[in-house]
Amino acid sequence: MNKPNPKSYIGLVIILGSVWGLSEAALGMGLRTCASHVSGSIMTGVALFFLASGWMVSKRAFGVFLMVLIASLFKMFDALLLSLPLKHGAIGNPIFAFFMEAAAFLIFVSLFKEKMARKPAGQALLGGLGAVVAVNLFPLVKYATGIPACVVPGTGYPLSLYYIHLAVLSSFVTVPLGFWVGARIEAIETSLIKGQARRKFNTILSPAALIICLVIISLLRLT
Repeated sequence: MNKPNPKSYIGLVIILGSVWGLSEAALGMGLRTCASHVSGSIMTGVALFFLASGWMVSKRAFGVFLMVLIASLFKMFDALLLSLPLKHGAIGNPIFAFFMEAAAFLIFVSLFKEKMARKPAGQALLGGLGAVVAVNLFPLVKYATGIPACVVPGTGYPLSLYYIHLAVLSSFVTVPLGFWVGARIEAIETSLIKGQARRKFNTILSPAALIICLVIISLLRLT
């Protein structure tokens, strides 16, 4: 799974990261404090879907973390629109979660044998284990942002751990789907975009996709 991809991948990673950032903003519409009930668990599955897709088109840890940086940029832009500080729980804590999810994903991608990781069952197991590690790391967010993880009302139990089963179950589905989508995107890009067109794709279309997603978020927040 760690073989480098000789093809250009930056453009696809930028597009996937932008769509991920847009989806995070859409799923988190109106969230100014803690994630509501199961929303954080759903977002874990969504994040792992995009990380799996990004891995498939890049085959590099750099591609995965570039997506995390782009998704974090979208969160920061959302903070600007909502007039929230970057260390606010609805901004800083999700960004911390992005990095934990990426770290957990890359750990298991490196541990799984390539043959196993190519099978849907292996990919599902990878997703479930990644979700378990990411969710258990998330309560450490208070040491990074100074804001504790959300807890179940009336208790001190982290909401992320309370709904860990939903994060794992969703990741069983989203990670194999992410691998499949990433492979399809790469195949389409390879067959349709060649030579000079690939260079234009990287320098024009992918930044355009990023800008379009930022505009969509602006419209969602301002309407």
